[in-house]
Amino acid sequence: MTHGSGPSDSDTCEDCCSSCPDDGGGFHPSIFSDNRAAVERRDYAKLLATVGGLTAVGSLTAPLAGLTRVFERSYTGPVYSDGIYLVDGEGERVSESALAEGEKMTVFPEPRPGIERAPTLLVRHAKDAYSGGTKLEYTVAGYAAYSKVCTHAGCMVSNEEGETLVCPCHFGKFDPTAGAKVVGGPPPRPLPQLPITLSSEGYLIATGDFEGPVGAGGE
Repeated sequence: MTHGSGPSDSDTCEDCCSSCPDDGGGFHPSIFSDNRAAVERRDYAKLLATVGGLTAVGSLTAPLAGLTRVFERSYTGPVYSDGIYLVDGEGERVSESALAEGEKMTVFPEPRPGIERAPTLLVRHAKDAYSGGTKLEYTVAGYAAYSKVCTHAGCMVSNEEGETLVCPCHFGKFDPTAGAKVVGGPPPRPLPQLPITLSSEGYLIATGDFEGPVGAGGE
């Protein structure tokens, strides 16, 4: 079960990247998209004119006010570091009780949620469900966190098939219980995992940056 409400007509593949082939394969509606993935390809004025017609999708969708925050391409520093809080699309810190087992949401680093490498998938499963490439020392209370930026073409991984994470652009598939390893499609490597723990106040925080490069390339 995904944390949040149902799908929106605004979740289309053109919102993810510009290199999607017209292969007639059909679109797989997202149930936990973050519409900020589309901002980098829309000019600000057009977005303001159309934002009123958009519908938020689940808890992985940024609030409409957040859609005006253009990704910062010039920032080249770390996405996370030790002690950085994870926040939701409204900027609220994420507590241990935020998700039930089997739920997912998009989170961001509290200081710089607008950087283009920031979107992060937070998942929660039973502790004994994790295997394979998952670094258990990077998990806490059943939570694991991975970059939301696909390692194939840099689209946002915003769909799912059961528990499998799916990128709608070229249908790359990742298993979040096995270190987000590739289980289908063209991505060349897993989504990098983020080391997380709980603060003394019960909020999720990072203990470092992603374990590998975010997005396409970087092999």
